[in-house]
Amino acid sequence: MTGNDRAPKANRAGRLNAGAPMARAGWFDEVAGLMDTFCDARLNAEYKLHCREMARALCRKRSLVLSGKSESWAAGIVYALGQVNFLMDPSQNPHATSAEIAKSLGVSISTMQAKATTIRKALKLFQFHPNWTLPSKVDDNPVIWLLEVNGILMDIRRAPRDVQVLACEKGLIPYVPGDRDGSTGVKIE
Repeated sequence: MTGNDRAPKANRAGRLNAGAPMARAGWFDEVAGLMDTFCDARLNAEYKLHCREMARALCRKRSLVLSGKSESWAAGIVYALGQVNFLMDPSQNPHATSAEIAKSLGVSISTMQAKATTIRKALKLFQFHPNWTLPSKVDDNPVIWLLEVNGILMDIRRAPRDVQVLACEKGLIPYVPGDRDGSTGVKIE
């Protein structure tokens, strides 16, 4: 079995900038403060946590130059994470448009999109990225559950429980789906 890296590590207790290299702690604090305010007002705790984790990941990218206004980076992070999790889709809850994100953080849409492009390239982001999927969306993310078994790509939720347990023990999936929903796999309607 093979799989991708999974969800980001949980937020560490202590300083707001825990996990950010000291040389970039000031940048992190400014950006995180802006994102926290936006997430508290418009999104939720999941977005707040993942936005902070994304900022930490950017701090660890030594080759990435973190120049420009903090507002631009904050908007870019929220927007990039939102793209992974379909934040701009009106059927999602929470939901925010790109114009709302940019306006709330005091930047133009083009500036926000430019920073988001830089972030997507640096972190190799794509829609449904397993590392950046919000916990509440893990069950609905097909990428997390697709594994190669004996050369065949399959939805591990449809596999026998013992295969699911093995995949979970190897860290390829976040939990044993058969245990979570009381069945041996995905609910088929």
